[in-house]
Amino acid sequence: MAMTGSELDFTAMRASEVSSISAMERLNYEFPWNEGIFRDCLKAGYVCEVLRLAGDIIGYSVLQVAADEAHLLNLCIDKRAQHQGFARVMLERLLRQAASRKATVVFLEVRPSNPRAVELYQRSGFNEVGLRKGYYDARDGREDALVMALYLGNEVVRG
Repeated sequence: MAMTGSELDFTAMRASEVSSISAMERLNYEFPWNEGIFRDCLKAGYVCEVLRLAGDIIGYSVLQVAADEAHLLNLCIDKRAQHQGFARVMLERLLRQAASRKATVVFLEVRPSNPRAVELYQRSGFNEVGLRKGYYDARDGREDALVMALYLGNEVVRG
């Protein structure tokens, strides 16, 4: 899949898409969110978006914004579309979304066992600010989460 801007389309996640998004989540994560979590995020008014390439859903994201803080809760690019820069494109959009809603900082948790995600966030300016012990389900019990933060400046708002 070659990336061309004219074929990429971001849309608000619809309740009718939750089943297929949840199916993609299960294919991409060993410990996936269930449909109820996605539905709760929609009901709560979080920024839930879908990324399409030539009409096909290839990714989705969930961003919570409250007061002047944003929390990236989920960002997924389907395995068939990985390694092509789509996660970076989606993350940049999420940062613009956060800034446009007056957030001054974006937080996220990430598994240390997911070095590609950690690297993406570091390359995008996120820094490790903490550790949540036993945050994630794991094969052998629980896995810690790295807590990362990015303080937004005016440069994020462009585009």
